[in-house]
Amino acid sequence: MIVRYLIDRLAARRRGPQFSAPLQPDVRVYAVGDIHGRHDLLMSALARIDGDLAGCDGPSALVFLGDYVDRGAQSAQVLEKLRALQETSPIPVVTLMGNHERMMLDFLVDPVSCGRLWLHNGGLTTMASFGIDDIDISDPDALGSAAADLRAALPAGLEIWLSNLPLLWRSGNLVCVHAALDPRLAVSGQADTTMIWGHPDFRTTPRRDGIWVAHGHTVVDVPEITDGRIALDTGAHFSGLLTVGVLEEGTFRTLT
Repeated sequence: MIVRYLIDRLAARRRGPQFSAPLQPDVRVYAVGDIHGRHDLLMSALARIDGDLAGCDGPSALVFLGDYVDRGAQSAQVLEKLRALQETSPIPVVTLMGNHERMMLDFLVDPVSCGRLWLHNGGLTTMASFGIDDIDISDPDALGSAAADLRAALPAGLEIWLSNLPLLWRSGNLVCVHAALDPRLAVSGQADTTMIWGHPDFRTTPRRDGIWVAHGHTVVDVPEITDGRIALDTGAHFSGLLTVGVLEEGTFRTLT
């Protein structure tokens, strides 16, 4: 019994303090997981959010957690809808940058060096949604031509809008980000690559500053809440489930 107690104490010491802070955003937050070209699911999610807002009081904000493009066939429509939504929504709309938006922008700037990574990871479906097909990924000249074709096909201002997407958004002790935060660094000290691509310690080490993190990027079967992390990417492009997390002071529920 004593040996078991000592082992448990040692394990707890190695794990460090566990996360126990209450969730306290300043407003009701509707956080939407990775869309990945599923315009149909986006429209259904917006209808559910509108219905929920009709029965709620107080200020709210709508936050999209990134990865709007690739894999699903309707990436162009998703981007245009999100951009328009920011101009017409009765509540603030935040569209965070995901790693797939970053890859798309990198392709436009340096198609030869960055094209294969993006196109092999769903970029071909995004290109097709803009009417660009039959790309020879192995040909540098073809990659350059494809990037030029994509830039010409983008609606006016869309590339600038994508380039200016924020990497995180905060309300109270809630931070929304696409992939992760480094649990050992303050929110203000996070690297761009961590917020877009992830961090090896994010899912195993609780934060010590009481900050909750709502994120996408990592696919889960159902929304997960663990040690202040709220995972909302339920693989919409293949599962048909686009999750909306509703985060309020002390409560969390989903509109899936």
